[in-house]
Amino acid sequence: MAVIMADLRNPRLIFLKGFLFLVAAILACLLILAEHPDWRTAALLGLAIWCSARFYFFAFYVIQHYVDDQFRFSGIGSLVK
Repeated sequence: MAVIMADLRNPRLIFLKGFLFLVAAILACLLILAEHPDWRTAALLGLAIWCSARFYFFAFYVIQHYVDDQFRFSGIGSLVK
């Protein structure tokens, strides 16, 4: 059975969701660095985070504003299609 979820519209819940993603990312980074405490791991982790953020910006802003202003999509899956 498929579960249909409504769009999240409550600003407080949207901020909470964003904050929880930040907390999860920080905890994941800390756990990785605790398991492999060296500068190379920290540098590669930082590079991966930075590149992911740049790709997110590209996928959800650059394409819409600089490549095709008519292009609308709801997520990475619809971008790939």
